[in-house]
This record gives sequence, C-alpha cells and structure tokens, in this order.
Amino acid sequence: MSDLDDGPDLADRVHGGWLGRIAGNMLGKPVEQGEVWTRERIDRYLRRADALPLTDYLPEPADPADAALLRPEWRRCVRGRVHGSCRDDDVDYAILGLHLLETHGFGFSTEQVGDLWLLGLPYLQTFTAERAAYRNLANGLKPPLTATYDNPYQEWIGALIRADVHGWACPGDPRRAASLARRDAVLSHTGNGVYGAMWAAALISAAFTAPDVRDALESALAVIPASSRLARTVRRVMSLHGTRLSWEETLDTVSEETSGLGWIHTVPNAAVLTAGLLYGDGDFTRTIALTVRGGLDTDSNGATAGSVAGVMTGAAAIPARWTEPLQDTVSSAVFGFDGVRISALAERTVRLARAGAGPGAANPS
Repeated sequence: MSDLDDGPDLADRVHGGWLGRIAGNMLGKPVEQGEVWTRERIDRYLRRADALPLTDYLPEPADPADAALLRPEWRRCVRGRVHGSCRDDDVDYAILGLHLLETHGFGFSTEQVGDLWLLGLPYLQTFTAERAAYRNLANGLKPPLTATYDNPYQEWIGALIRADVHGWACPGDPRRAASLARRDAVLSHTGNGVYGAMWAAALISAAFTAPDVRDALESALAVIPASSRLARTVRRVMSLHGTRLSWEETLDTVSEETSGLGWIHTVPNAAVLTAGLLYGDGDFTRTIALTVRGGLDTDSNGATAGSVAGVMTGAAAIPARWTEPLQDTVSSAVFGFDGVRISALAERTVRLARAGAGPGAANPS
C-alpha cells in the first residue's frame, strides 16, 4: 500500500472518493449531451439562474427552452431536489468493479469481468462500447474479440469510467491500479480507450499520496505510452496551465486540437478533466464545477474529477452541500446493490485495500 498510513486517513480518503464520484456525477448529469450542452451554453444557463460562480448542484432552469434540453432525470439532480443519488452507469461500474474485486480478488481475468456483467448488469443499462461488448459476450465471443468485433466505440470514455475502484483499492500504487484497469478495459476497448482507464486508475491511486494534483497527473502519465494521443493531450493541458493561460483559453486551444473526435471520445474528455483538476487547484467545489462547465461528457468527467478531489481532500473536508443531499444512498442497476449505503461501499473498498484484495479477500457480507 506504498507509504500511505493504514488508518483512519485511508478510510476517509476512500469515502471521499466514493462521495466525490457520486456528487460530481450528479452535478454533470442534467447537461450530459456534449453536442448540445457546450461550454458556452452551460455558462449561459448558469448566468440566467444567477449561479456563476458555480458552487452547488445545478440550479433549476430559468428558461423553459433550457428545461427541454436537459436530461430527463434533471429534476432529481438539481439543487433542492437531490434526495439520494440517481442511477447512472458512472456509479454502476464503480459498484460492479468493487463486486469484481470482492469476488475474484486482484487475480481476476478479463473473462470474469464479462461473466459478472452478464450476471449482474442489465443490457439496457450499457451504452456504446460496453453494449457492443455485452452483445458480443452474449453471442459467445471471448476477449479480445469482444472489444473489436462490430464495435466503433473502442476509444470512447466507457473504460475510463470503470477505473476508479482499481485506484481506490490500490492506494499509492498507480502501476498496480493501472494493471487492474487494463485487464478490465480490454473487454470492451482498445488503444486510447484502454490507456484512458489505466491513466484514470493510476491518477486516483496516486492522489492518495501525491503532494498535489500535478504530481498525481505526472504519476498517471508514467503508466501509459508517452507517444499516445492521450498522453500528448494531457501533457498539452499541463503545459498550457503552466504558462498561466486562463482555463477558458486552455480549453479553447485543446478543443481546437482535438476537434473531430466527438464528445464521448476519451482524449478530449481527458483534456477537460485535466484542466478541471489543475485549475481547481485542490479545491473540491472549484474542481468539479470547472470540470462540468468544461462540457463534453459532463457527468463522467464530473464523477472522475470528484473522485480524484475527494481522495485528495478526504470525505470530512467535502462541503456538506455536496454530500448531505445524497443521504448516504445509491440507486443502482447492478443486481443486489440498489439502495446500498455509500458509507458501506467505502468500508468494503477499504477492506479490499487493506487486505491487498487477494483471492481470499472476497465476499464480505
């Protein structure tokens, strides 16, 4: 577990990761449609509601035309209406990953990931690359064909959103976290899609011990090929931030350089996430607010930014306006987990981290 103190701090940081992921996901969920909810449109929405700077969940829409463009679940995600978390795949996969490690330990195989999907995850709650892989599994294909056959989404963001639990369970050990995330990711992704999962898992793992977010980002870059488009784009954001360019100018620059990849591709979303983390500068609220305001896959990026920031600050330091409305409760489509307590998920994750998640660390009640 590296040099991380195996005590209350670990539990607080893991709990912070779970709370941050869920709060960030809820913040971004209403405006999750990148081709509609651009950065400019999101900020216009916030200005109309007198909600800039953004310091809480999204306000209710001030304009009926905006309401028509929000995700159907928006009424359960805006400030004053959050009573427990909404169901979302960004949280379902964290839960499924926890179940995977409890069941099979760190020695799990990619085939076992697929088996668990078929047993515990409804087909209609999968999307893009995950749905293609699920369909391929149901038709009898095995990895790596599950990722490559009839799957045009191989470099999209789906594997990245599955990576958090591997970082939480490997605190301070980014290479080990990345290795687990890769084994999970190749079920459905290739190339930058896999690198995105490895990078995110390593980033979250490094956040437990890094002195600041830039150091965590450097550790995460060390686990993926330096020549990959993902690594080059993350470094580009870090470089622009280092020149003291504004957040808006940095995103304008990188958006132009990644244009054409689409709003769910791993690379442009990693740029938005990296910018949110750097310009958030260790402040939980600012980090998730900037990340969601950055647009693209807002709920996924908000969730990962919240996970990193939550690990770095710990649960106790996350402002109550983000955590209290969640009521320590998760809605989930994963079989057997709907209504589970967030605190219970965190406790189970800490047990895995402390035990090293070996084959014997399975099936807590």
